Amino acid sequence: MRQWMIDAFARAPFRGNPACVVEPFADWPDPASMQALASENNQAETAFLRRTADPARFDLRWFTPALEVPLCGHATLASGHALFAELGLAAAAVTFDTQSGPLTVSRADDDYRMDFPAGMPRRIEAPAGLAEALGAAPQEVWAERYLIAVMADEDEVRALAPDLAALKLISSAAATQGRGNVGVSAPARPGAPYDVVSRFFAPGSGIAEDPTTGSLHCSLAPLYAEKLGRPRIAFHQAYPGRGGDLICEARGERVWLDGAAVTIAECRLRVTL
Repeated sequence: MRQWMIDAFARAPFRGNPACVVEPFADWPDPASMQALASENNQAETAFLRRTADPARFDLRWFTPALEVPLCGHATLASGHALFAELGLAAAAVTFDTQSGPLTVSRADDDYRMDFPAGMPRRIEAPAGLAEALGAAPQEVWAERYLIAVMADEDEVRALAPDLAALKLISSAAATQGRGNVGVSAPARPGAPYDVVSRFFAPGSGIAEDPTTGSLHCSLAPLYAEKLGRPRIAFHQAYPGRGGDLICEARGERVWLDGAAVTIAECRLRVTL
């Protein structure tokens, strides 16, 4: 059985967010085996696919090195890329059935377009200790799937070096899913080729910092569509030394996430799951 390492939300190798995608199964392996492989891969997510009677429809699950998660953007993009670019799927779009409902990845010129559920966050008071844990005081704090801190400017976002243990404890109580993950964002510097800069700290999912996070932008897209007065927003996730880019369009209860992907490696597993 093969698996691929794919950089998602990237046009060149070693950018965006790497995910491992395992060749589709006929039946799900034991979840403990899937978790063990995800831990062995030690990437933010490993994606597992199960075939259905429809060649353009698959079941999809995502595992971090520590746990299974209910939604993941970059590993969904990587899964679509693996099916189109590596396995020769001829369809214009592929649908994935997931814990978060049906998700689609379609071809869009040289990029891919994902159709995901939107999550408009609600504004809340800053939890006690959040500024100290981040190392800077946010201008606004919002909560939906994750806690979201809106900072003053791009330089402040890029300079953050948070206390992850403290951040996990604080955000676990404030975020709706009770997991200690925090997104940060700010308007881009004048003249930048993107509108908004972001980062994502995910100690609650066993990840110190995620390089490019599609699920975060399901909330950032409607938030900044409202702030900027237009639905289509260019985001840059500023993971130090790497970074990834995605274009988001808020469409009511859904959000479009556009991005590219690059295959980095293919390997053959010598174990049976």
